[in-house]
Amino acid sequence: MIADFAKALAQLGDPRFRRVLWLGIGLSVALLIGVYLGFVGLVQWLLPDVITLPLIGDVGWIDTLVSGVSLVMMLVLSVFLMVPVASLFTGLFLDQVADAVEARHYPHLPAAAPMPLGQSIMDALGFLAVLIAANTAALVIYLLTPIAAAPIFWIMNGYLLGHEYFQLVALRRLGRDGARAARRRHAGRIWLAGVLMAVPLTIPVVNLLVPVLGVASFTHLFHRLEGG
Repeated sequence: MIADFAKALAQLGDPRFRRVLWLGIGLSVALLIGVYLGFVGLVQWLLPDVITLPLIGDVGWIDTLVSGVSLVMMLVLSVFLMVPVASLFTGLFLDQVADAVEARHYPHLPAAAPMPLGQSIMDALGFLAVLIAANTAALVIYLLTPIAAAPIFWIMNGYLLGHEYFQLVALRRLGRDGARAARRRHAGRIWLAGVLMAVPLTIPVVNLLVPVLGVASFTHLFHRLEGG
């Protein structure tokens, strides 16, 4: 598993890897900025230019204050939102990462069946929903047992990442039923590999590389387990 990750890391300079990475990050930043500007625009539209307060009089800077506070909140929230949002957008293009890995390391294989765009969107949205729901529910456990927060985070997200990334790679070669059967055959190793991918999620900036490196690593893992 370490060797699979090392191969993925060595290919990080591949133009196809960089394209998917920058697309995911760029679209994520654009979405967060769009949400912020939309919120500010709504506040400015709802609040009057001047508000009269008792003992204070006319106040014309309320909308500016709200805009400033919302900017700070968005910057704080972006630390937590960036990874799942980037995973959503990057997930739409991860098929290209698997293609790049197979082109370099498994050129003897026939071309894999491409994932339909609609299916890719549905899978990415579904994974995002599960990722957010699971981590939101785990917040309660983190607060009750802060010492165990990191291991719980790695174990839970390792399962989710392993499930998602192995499924994505296997679907291209085995179809949905075959991918499900392969995942059951190798469940333990897939989970362990997912935990190794979940550890970098706790490292700022590095966590943005996880979707690309994860799929690349699981492409190697899939072919090693299934004899590709």
